[in-house]
This record gives sequence, C-alpha cells and structure tokens, in this order.
Amino acid sequence: MNNNLTFEDFKLNKFVYRALEDLKLTSPTSIQTKVFSPVKAGKDVVGIAQTGTGKTFAYLLPVLSLWKFTKSPYPQILIIVPTRELVIQVEEEVKKLTSYLSFEATGVYGGVSMQRHRDAVDERLDLVVGTPGRLLDLILDGSLKTKDLNTLILDEVDEMLNLGFRTQLKNLVELLPEKRQNLMFSATMTPEVEEVILQFTQFFDKIEAAPSGAPLENIEQLAYAIPNFNSKLNLLSHLLHSDKAMTKVLVFTSTRKMADALYDRMADVFEDQLGVIHSSKAQNNRFNTVNNFEDGTYRFIIATDIVARGLDISGVSHVVNFDMPGSPEQYIHRIGRTGRADNKGVAISFFSPKDEGYKKEIEKLMALKIPLLNLPEEVQISENLIDLETEKEHLALDNFYKLSESGSAFHERAARNKKVNKKIRHKDLMHQKYGKPKTRGPKKKGKR
Repeated sequence: MNNNLTFEDFKLNKFVYRALEDLKLTSPTSIQTKVFSPVKAGKDVVGIAQTGTGKTFAYLLPVLSLWKFTKSPYPQILIIVPTRELVIQVEEEVKKLTSYLSFEATGVYGGVSMQRHRDAVDERLDLVVGTPGRLLDLILDGSLKTKDLNTLILDEVDEMLNLGFRTQLKNLVELLPEKRQNLMFSATMTPEVEEVILQFTQFFDKIEAAPSGAPLENIEQLAYAIPNFNSKLNLLSHLLHSDKAMTKVLVFTSTRKMADALYDRMADVFEDQLGVIHSSKAQNNRFNTVNNFEDGTYRFIIATDIVARGLDISGVSHVVNFDMPGSPEQYIHRIGRTGRADNKGVAISFFSPKDEGYKKEIEKLMALKIPLLNLPEEVQISENLIDLETEKEHLALDNFYKLSESGSAFHERAARNKKVNKKIRHKDLMHQKYGKPKTRGPKKKGKR
C-alpha cells in the first residue's frame, strides 16, 4: 500500500470527507485501497481480508460514492451479515459515515419482535443491514421491498456458512433483483465459499489484502501443552495473576456449556473482573458484557466463536484459546481480535493431546511454528475431569462444524432432514404399530 495515499485520492462525497475528518481518519488501509476503484467502476468484487483490516469501510466508502438520493421509499443497498452483533456494528459504521448526508439505514436481526422490524423497514430507507433469517422473513411477508435494490453486500461469507446459513442465502438470492452489483467479503476462500459466491455472481474481481491464512505480523503466538479443563483453569488463573500486561483478554471456549463452566469457576477468584458471552445469553446481557469489556470494567471475557466473530473491540491485549477451534481458519479469526490497528498483541493457545492434529494444520496453513512453552512450576496438573469432558458425546453447540478428513465444513444432513415423500399404506402403518396387520374393519354400506 502506498503510505502517502490519503482518502482525498478517492474523490469521495464532500459530506463523507467531513465524517472521516470527525473520525480522524486520513489514510486508507490496504483492502480499502484495493477495493475502491473496481467497486466504483460497478464491478462485482470478492474481497479476501482478515479481521481488523477495515473491511466495513472498504465496501461502504465506494458504495456511498455511487449512492444517489431518490424519493423512493425502498432501499438501494442491502448488507447481509452473520450475527446480530455484526448488524449493530455495521449499522453504527454506516451512521458514522453518513452523519452529514440525508441517508437512512436500519438493522434487523432475530431475537426481537418481527413487528418492530416491520415498522422499521416500512419507513423510507436507503440501506438495510441484517442477518439472513430475519431478512428472508421480512421479504417473504412483503414488509421489505427490494425492487429498487442495486447493491448487495455479503460480509463474513465464510462465517455465514459455518453458522448454517447456506439455505437462507440461496433463498434470498432468488428473491432479489437480478440486475445489481454484488460485493462479497470473506476471511478465507474455501471451495464452499466459492460455491456460494457463484450463486450470486459468475464474474467478479477477486481482491486479496493479504494471503489467506498468512500469520498476523503484530501477534506473538505462544502455546502450552496441557491435558484437561482443571489443568487449563489452573494455568489461566496463574497467567492472569502473574502477567500484568494481560489487561484486556478474550478467552475462547469450544461450547456454551464450557464457557459457563469456566465462568463459574473463575468468578469466585476474579469477582467483578470478568464476563461471559455466548448465543444463549439474552441480547441485553450480551451488549452490556461487551460494553463492560470495552470500557475496562471487565479485564477479560469468556466467549464462543459465533458471538465473538461479530465483536468490534479495540485494544484487546491477549487472546487465549482455552479450547482449540475446529479448523485452522477459525484459529486465525480468533487471534485476529488482537494486534489490530498497528498495536501488538499476544495469542496463547492451550493444546490438549487431542488437539495435536489441529496444531499441525494451523502451522501448515500459516507456514509458521507456534513456540511451545514449558508449564510454570506453580501450575498444578490435575487428573480429575469435569462432567463435560466425560460425556459420551459433547456437541459443540456454538460451533456448527468441524473439519472432516476431506476438509468439508458441513455435517451430513440430520436424519429428520433426510425425509422424502413416501406414501405409507394404512395396513403397513398398523403393522408397524401393533406388530401384525390391522384393518379398519368391514366397510359400512350406505352414504359416503
């Protein structure tokens, strides 16, 4: 990226320049620089960029430079994102950039009243940002009209697939005007991501801000080999007590249950210094937890991948992988929450014996060896397992996928979704129920 390049080179709307001045932003990031011209030229674009690279402004700046005020009440721009937290974040970024424009935007997502969102989209709007399910509901019931839509943006495409939104995305594309500009952003470009992208557009410019899977230069990566929950708990407590540099720590667990279990054990020691956030928590609870972490009230929060993907928190000093993720790409997403905006960050991973294969895959993807540190002498290794570790099959409720040997990010369909339309005769049904043929008895004569 040209270090001397400024937003003045983009030839933006003067009111957008005023907003950028208020935000004290003068120089674009790499992805913002590379994406601007092709988007402004009206091309379909697929941007590959890691977390914290300025993706949101990368698509908003050129799209706003193309936007023209109309008297139509229907939105021209639709942005689809995977989580409600990301909806809130994008809506806030839109409002920052359009503070001097007559530009109306709203966000919609599940978990709140449909009527509230029906009322919101019934107003004059220029832009709508939302999660796939809620957008689909609003379009299908006629509340959200898309006839004036000219720009579609999909943000975090890979995460939408991880969360199982493939079907909703397929249904959405069939309901949108064919003539539109498509902008899609993803941290990785897997075959599954490309397959979904091709449903929306066949011809696009692929723009990569950094090689997919490349290690993040501002992040120091460290690892400990440690066997189980109780031992990990002892190590995490020791690190938090002994390392005063751990001022703003994001701790990842594999599941909601594991997050709650860790929180319950840590809360007695760290009292008001921590919070927990996952998809089972109420929306207000999640927002309050994020705010307390952002303003420093909480020193650390425990989170799962689904919720943390939508967080935009500045100044995270450390990321701790208490449990390892199910894929190397997800590891990169996690550690990318620190070391942002030219700040240095530290990522610490706890590897149990079953994670050794994941560690090798991560190192292969990054072409980087993660240093393995010796356990501090003060850390006690426990042989006792908690109930979650001894369950016959503990499902990762907040991770909807695990890498299979072939690398596929999807499970085979659940049995209830494999049903096909097959007519079952009454005779066969009765045989299944009672173990022998049953009949309805002799037909009665008379009127039918």
